[in-house]
Amino acid sequence: MDPFDGDAALAAAAAACADEPIRVPGSVQPHGHLLVVGSASAGLPVLSASAGSAAALGPAAAAGARLPDLSPQLASLVAAVAAGEDDQATTTEPVELPPGSGRRHHAVAHRVPDQAGAAAVVVLELEPAAGDEGSARPWHLQLPTVLRRLQDAGSVLDLAEGLATGVRHLTGFDRVMVYRFDEEWNGEVLAEDRREDLEPFLGLRYPASDIPAQARALYARQWLRIIPTATYLPVPLEPAQPTGAPLDLSLAVLRSVSPVHLQYLRNMGVAASMSISLMHGDRLWGLIACHHYAGPHRPSVPVRTAAEFLGRTASLLLPVVVGREADQDVVAAARVRARLTELLAATPDLPLEALTRESVTIADLVPCGGAALRVHGELRLLGAAPPPSVVTALSALLSDEPLVTSSLAAAAPGVVGAGGAGGAGGDVAAAGGVDAREVWEVASGVLAAPVSGGQPGDLVAWFRPEVLQEVTWGGDPRSSKVVLDDDGGGGLRLSPRHSFEAWSETKRLTAVAWAPHEVEAALGFAQHLSDSMLREVERTNRLATALQQTLLLEKLPDVPGLDLAVRYVPHSDDVVGGDWYDIVPLSDGCTAVVLGDVAGHGLAASAISAQMRNALRAYVLATRDPGQALERLNELVTRLLTGELATAVVVVVDPATGRARVANAGHPPLVVRAGDGAAQLVDDGLRGPAVGLIDEVEYTAAEVALEPGGALLLYSDGLVEERRSEWAERLQRVITTASSSAGSLDALCDQLMRSVSARADDTTVLAVGWVPGG
Repeated sequence: MDPFDGDAALAAAAAACADEPIRVPGSVQPHGHLLVVGSASAGLPVLSASAGSAAALGPAAAAGARLPDLSPQLASLVAAVAAGEDDQATTTEPVELPPGSGRRHHAVAHRVPDQAGAAAVVVLELEPAAGDEGSARPWHLQLPTVLRRLQDAGSVLDLAEGLATGVRHLTGFDRVMVYRFDEEWNGEVLAEDRREDLEPFLGLRYPASDIPAQARALYARQWLRIIPTATYLPVPLEPAQPTGAPLDLSLAVLRSVSPVHLQYLRNMGVAASMSISLMHGDRLWGLIACHHYAGPHRPSVPVRTAAEFLGRTASLLLPVVVGREADQDVVAAARVRARLTELLAATPDLPLEALTRESVTIADLVPCGGAALRVHGELRLLGAAPPPSVVTALSALLSDEPLVTSSLAAAAPGVVGAGGAGGAGGDVAAAGGVDAREVWEVASGVLAAPVSGGQPGDLVAWFRPEVLQEVTWGGDPRSSKVVLDDDGGGGLRLSPRHSFEAWSETKRLTAVAWAPHEVEAALGFAQHLSDSMLREVERTNRLATALQQTLLLEKLPDVPGLDLAVRYVPHSDDVVGGDWYDIVPLSDGCTAVVLGDVAGHGLAASAISAQMRNALRAYVLATRDPGQALERLNELVTRLLTGELATAVVVVVDPATGRARVANAGHPPLVVRAGDGAAQLVDDGLRGPAVGLIDEVEYTAAEVALEPGGALLLYSDGLVEERRSEWAERLQRVITTASSSAGSLDALCDQLMRSVSARADDTTVLAVGWVPGG
């Protein structure tokens, strides 16, 4: 098997490249000299020096010598840095070394903290001032013009173009590019100033592997790096480990760079390069990349310092310019949010209508192709949105966290069947058998958040369509290969691609990315909507509770000949239900006992309960017949309250005889308890349909004889709604509990309430006993 072929070998070489110890190369570039100096208390000894330093600077520039013997001026500079007065310091004027030679050198010193037990040292770098190259026009005359252009930049592109032009004129490189990183650390050439005969690189992209993570980390620490010649031979430090450990040269200007990077430059035909970091806050935003093709090129230290100053100035301006570009969008989103907030405040009980039916909708909050709002289980789609089945599947992914993605296929493959970057035509979304292409076309980008205060699965979402992106790379990023390492050890290393000609690919399944201010606006409004709905739930629950209290008699009336007891317990989650009961004295001396339960919970259920209670009371008074009263109530509901459902039972008791007539509209069967305590169900065969279910219905009344010491038990479905057992078992539990010795009807009601282990609904128990001659 060929070790140079295959993805595994390439991946291994790439991993080795990423792990290359570029901070501790043990060598420097040959355009200067580096000395490693010990502590001032030890007399500033030279612990190590780059090879050839003593020959070029004098005998005191060798390991074992003392820095004061080389230059008292440099000794003062290093002592100040060693003492912590400055992390880095430079000489204001070049230093002549050796003294009297006429050869002057720029000097810069920085402190390397103690690491792994090694003592702190100072790294002193010396670079010849003779032979400095730069523009014919003095650097200090160019800076004001460039600075004014940077300060006047109205956009990131303006800023980048000003940097590229200004740095090239200042430094004399053949090509200067401003290179911006994306979220995945791929780079794009945003602006370029070049020699006219050179092929343009503007708009080209470069993969993240071109600048590995450890190299980016160094760029974030060191503002400027220069390679005057890409064909140099590294100069070793002597000794290589002056402190007993590899020396960290992260901040050294002369630090030798990776052989892979030098090969990369040579493959591009670059003879010399320089890079200046661009920072957005504490994050590496991009680079000013300078290339020279005509041969070695080393701008002077003052010119490089001026170029670095421009990079630092641009970095300070970046947040302002980036923010200025987003300001208009932020203001527009704020206006839309303010209007949506007004609409929601005007009708907090109808959020779906408020946010989707007016001239301004949630789809206007951020730039999108479509939007979806699901509130209280009802879904409404706006604009170009995916099918309801996909939105439902999407809601299951959200849980308590939002989803922000520019590629739904990559972020949630369970929702959309992604067939790879090429987009296989037959792919089908996992939800509902929808053609995945239909989803990509409208919802490759998704910004969604769960909404509280309604039902599980409620959400608000915005969608962006797939954008086919023609991405042009600087060479095929897949064309790197594995070669034998140059050290003769037989190891493999990554060799960068040789061609940097424009290479294009089509990127699919991706939408325009959501900007940070767009995410903030959308998620902020989603939270506001949740807060509004939760407040509305609290408000409606308070109103529903107050309304239901009017439906529940504060005190049962004293009815001669009857013993009455009632217990009511709300839903375990404190959700107001639709139970009501009533005691209605009739003109013939009988008494009507009513128990009903409207389907649903909350304010709406309580309001319907109030209407049905009052209507049924009127019908009972008018007919004095339980069946006829329920028939009239059913007619009212089917004609005027379409869609509402309720169960109800009406009992008309004659206190003189203990005889009762019972009519049941879909309610749980009543239980009659004999005087000896034996209990049984009232004939369930006479139970009719729920109120509102059928337009025309007849309810037949059953006859029940009450015995002294016995009782007739009415109850709502909350008493028998546990799902862990069969219906017959639940009814048998009620019968068994009713048959046990309780003493009083109040005690019997309490026993029945205690028999329910978990309440899935509000629960009412109403007991009617006969007291002859009472």
